[in-house]
Amino acid sequence: MDAVRRVARCEVPPLACDSHCHVFGPADRFPYAPSRRYTPEDRPKEVLAALHRRLGLGRAVIVQASCHGTDNRAMVDALRSDPARYRGVAMIDDATTEAELQEMQAAGVRGIRFNFIKSLGGAPDLDLVRRAADRVRPLGWHMVMQLQGDGVTEMAPLIRTLRMPVVIDHMGRVDPALGVDGPAFRMLLKLLEDERIWVKLSGAERMTLSPFTAALPFARALLRAAPDRVLWGTDFPHPNLTTPVDEMELLNLVPDFAPTQADRQRLLVDNPARLYGF
Repeated sequence: MDAVRRVARCEVPPLACDSHCHVFGPADRFPYAPSRRYTPEDRPKEVLAALHRRLGLGRAVIVQASCHGTDNRAMVDALRSDPARYRGVAMIDDATTEAELQEMQAAGVRGIRFNFIKSLGGAPDLDLVRRAADRVRPLGWHMVMQLQGDGVTEMAPLIRTLRMPVVIDHMGRVDPALGVDGPAFRMLLKLLEDERIWVKLSGAERMTLSPFTAALPFARALLRAAPDRVLWGTDFPHPNLTTPVDEMELLNLVPDFAPTQADRQRLLVDNPARLYGF
């Protein structure tokens, strides 16, 4: 894919943020979790920084991935390498200490993430989710949820009871074949009526193949529903995805669902700055 070397279709605003990306390893320094469902190739902080230079992105939110489990050291190490540009989202459990939470807060972590996708380990203990929310709420953190299709509807009652901002990853990973009138997507739009709920206009490459046009109606509808609570991210390096992706191609989708400069300023700069405290 690097041979294609696409260029940006429109000017990327200063301080644009990749609000969903990962670092993996290096495994000899930050081993992968024994309970992981997949083993990725190392993609350390230096590789991520090079990608963002190519895309012209000035900020990033580095999200802890399940292959590292609740060992957040690789993510925190990346945050510390450039604290002005980076924020983070951690994975925690009951064994995570208060000292670790404070350490992550100082490093730039601003949220926790739970995965509810069955193929990646299934839904966590909902009591654990509630306990974790109670622990990080005093820090001003938010909850990030990875859901898939019907999981949006299944988890809607929990989302509504959490007394904190909730960010839903990858447009809810809904089935594009069902269209914007599909029940899961309608529920996602309904959830966005709550001012606490945010959504990432990312994951187009998980919904359809290049050129990803099937994802555009969903991104457009979400931006219209909550223009001040949408985020965008690359999902680099696309864990569990077998088809190579050029992140510049994903960035070039943005003008198709955020057509005005004001739309792109909110999506790429203002909204992540407000949520993550840049």
